[in-house]
Amino acid sequence: MAIEAKKDNAVVETIKTVVWALAIAGIFRTLFFQPFWIPSGSMKSTLLIGDFLFVNKMAYGYSYASCPNIRFLGLDAKDICAVIDGENTRVMGSEPERGDVIVFRHPTSGIDYIKRVIGLPGDTVQVRDGVVYLNGEPVPQEPTADFVEVNEQQGPQGGKPRCKSIVGSNGDCAKEAAIETLPNGRSYTVLNIRDGNGVDNTRVETVPAGHYFFMGDNRDNSIDSRVHQNARGVGFVPYENLIGRADRIMFSSAGRSMLAFWTWRSDRYFAAVE
Repeated sequence: MAIEAKKDNAVVETIKTVVWALAIAGIFRTLFFQPFWIPSGSMKSTLLIGDFLFVNKMAYGYSYASCPNIRFLGLDAKDICAVIDGENTRVMGSEPERGDVIVFRHPTSGIDYIKRVIGLPGDTVQVRDGVVYLNGEPVPQEPTADFVEVNEQQGPQGGKPRCKSIVGSNGDCAKEAAIETLPNGRSYTVLNIRDGNGVDNTRVETVPAGHYFFMGDNRDNSIDSRVHQNARGVGFVPYENLIGRADRIMFSSAGRSMLAFWTWRSDRYFAAVE
């Protein structure tokens, strides 16, 4: 009987340890840093498929979106953090800066997206022939060397990259690149695949109070605020939907699986997200 009691106690202690570990991990994820894998090419060349980063949740304070979705239990972040949901507000909130790369909840689907903040509340935003106009002024783009990548399947989804042209003896995939500089001096690389794409020309939009206008750096391969809000289009993103800022890449793998160590990109480890 004593042996059985010891076994029962060991099982109880193990369960308690697991529960505490999960609780601590959940609190850490909710309050401080959320892991995020880059699943698509919408932010190339700033972020590549297979980059792994931690999202800084302290950067903008906290809202319902700071809580995780637990889909296998049918729980949404709004169910878990309902106490701080509503009125498009944040606890200990601070405003993002133009050019920040941010993970946010899609206003309709609730899926996590990662894009760059281009328009702040009150700004007018328009795209003409692929050039962004902020408050009526063009955001300058300085052409730079093409972005070239291997023309192969990428990431677990196995999609092949879209190309402006095929170059080199190996048939690599090239996209036109330019350095875009926002009015606050933030610079980053944007890519162009096809001229005259449907989102290369938009009407003038005014960003509502408490909302933000996001775009992907890989301009012809990004569904973002240029596409009006629906199941896919992002539209204007409410302040409360911001999850956190992407500051630094921790790990990166170019292969279909993280276990394919020969595809790891060690040159991207701990690289800052510009």
